[in-house]
Amino acid sequence: MTQGWWNDDDELLDILSLALREQREVPSRFVEAGKAAFAWRSIDAELAALAYDSAAAEAPTGAPIRAEEAAIRELTFAFRDASVYVQVTDGGLHGQIVPPQRGELEVHREGQPPARTEIDDQGWFSYTPLPRTPIRLLWRVAGSGTAMTDWLNL
Repeated sequence: MTQGWWNDDDELLDILSLALREQREVPSRFVEAGKAAFAWRSIDAELAALAYDSAAAEAPTGAPIRAEEAAIRELTFAFRDASVYVQVTDGGLHGQIVPPQRGELEVHREGQPPARTEIDDQGWFSYTPLPRTPIRLLWRVAGSGTAMTDWLNL
């Protein structure tokens, strides 16, 4: 009779267990490829250009300047035939799409799944709490399509 590793049942079971365990583990290159493919799901989204940021706005020459920052930061984004006005407060994000349109807002935070909130018939939306990490906003709007901002630090 031939001697070999297949004559030892315990060793054979160990080898089979190892093979099955390795089969279940996904190589890191596949995980990275999957994440990259997932990021492309919004490739058709138009880039919503930042048209105004109250934190970066300069005061007119000779105008008095406040010593402290305003409690509300205002941002305006433009895409296709719509504008989005966003107010950033300590409590969260509040805004409106003009002209008013129903839709959905996604707030993308690094390393986390997107959070979604509805945009009502008047174009109003709110998202709380205010993220403390960089975010990207994505609007899916009935009449104006899909638009996404660049990454923002609020």
